[in-house]
Amino acid sequence: MVSAMSPSEENPAIRAIDHALRYWTQEELANRVGRQARTVRRWITGESSPPLYIAETIRRELERDERPRQPDFTFIDLFAGIGGIRRGFEELNGRCVFTSEWDSHAVKTYKANYPDAEDIAGDITKVAPGEIGTHDLLLAGFPYQPFSLAGVSKKNSLGRAHGFLDKTQGTLFFNIVEILEEHQPKAFLLENVKNLRSHDHGRTFEVIMGSLRELGYQVHAQLIDATPWIPQRRERIYLAGFRQPVDLDLQQLTKPARQPVLGDILHGVDEVPEDPYTIAVNGKTLVSPRYTLSDHLWQYLQDYAAKHRAKGNGFGCSVFGPDDVTRTLSARYHKDGSEILIDQGRGKNPRRLTPRECARLMGFDALGAQPMKIPVSDTQAYRQFGNSVAVPVVRAIAAVMVPRILTPEKYPPNELSETQTELPLDTLAA
Repeated sequence: MVSAMSPSEENPAIRAIDHALRYWTQEELANRVGRQARTVRRWITGESSPPLYIAETIRRELERDERPRQPDFTFIDLFAGIGGIRRGFEELNGRCVFTSEWDSHAVKTYKANYPDAEDIAGDITKVAPGEIGTHDLLLAGFPYQPFSLAGVSKKNSLGRAHGFLDKTQGTLFFNIVEILEEHQPKAFLLENVKNLRSHDHGRTFEVIMGSLRELGYQVHAQLIDATPWIPQRRERIYLAGFRQPVDLDLQQLTKPARQPVLGDILHGVDEVPEDPYTIAVNGKTLVSPRYTLSDHLWQYLQDYAAKHRAKGNGFGCSVFGPDDVTRTLSARYHKDGSEILIDQGRGKNPRRLTPRECARLMGFDALGAQPMKIPVSDTQAYRQFGNSVAVPVVRAIAAVMVPRILTPEKYPPNELSETQTELPLDTLAA
């Protein structure tokens, strides 16, 4: 990967390659600079360094290329995290014109992967809607905590309010409403946890849907399990809204022909070693021992699981093999990794996923594409991936939303979409 080469500030060609891969595949880049694809791959993996003049070649080619300069649509990325939702829409020739994210560690990762991104606003409550530029599409994964099962349980135990009564986060949804009202973009996509639908006996969801409909949007709601796209059970609610009603069925997204399994995203012995995640041993690439659980932690997790099994609870650790589909990766994964442990064979304690494997598990690292940069500590990386979206799911949603944003007249609403703006919330599964 590019980060394995000399620091980008020491070689402008590396910065240019990073930027070009936002718009071109490796093969397209090779054609543009007149090199073979395997040479470009060696530059990306760090096996060799690109000549300095490659930066100027790429600059000239980008100037000739219409795609970076003339986007098909513009969008804003609110509560952006590390840019998972952005990635799915930017790939379809969209241009992000505004980003907000308050967590400094997430901003560091975001900027590392979008080096030419616009300035990132921090606290969205301190940004007046009129200060945000016009846009065609609003994207937002608004904060989970007020609506998640874990968040509700924690706040109940502390005697604190949750949902829209939570004055620190619950009202952030209404910042979205204010921006929609001010700019009236053609469409929006909102993402949140599964529990949003049932929180406060459904009243929270009713308020959200009612607020969006009052603004004049046709809203399609769907609970989607990411399992067909990634080897992980991960259910999230997506709300897709259109100012001009269209025919849309989020239950008919394009899915891969083959169900991914855990082995698809685990480190392989033929990979180029990546410090600190993997090491070279006798010509093979192996996962660093730092990710193997200590005897003490492994015994504690087994005892903890046995105690809860005896009580009839479902708490405990889960060990998976290469043919499995995992549980949901959560933001607490950095604590002990108990929800997704990797079997290392008889006589060895299981291990955590590495942050690189988490990037793959969430779909950030696509096969053949430039690996995502992870410039933060393991603890922060685990939190960021656990809080993020499944990128291939967003990519599938973008594939059906973007044509309806650009040419809504080609997708007139049918009888169902005219009378039922909220689709059935059955989980879209494999």
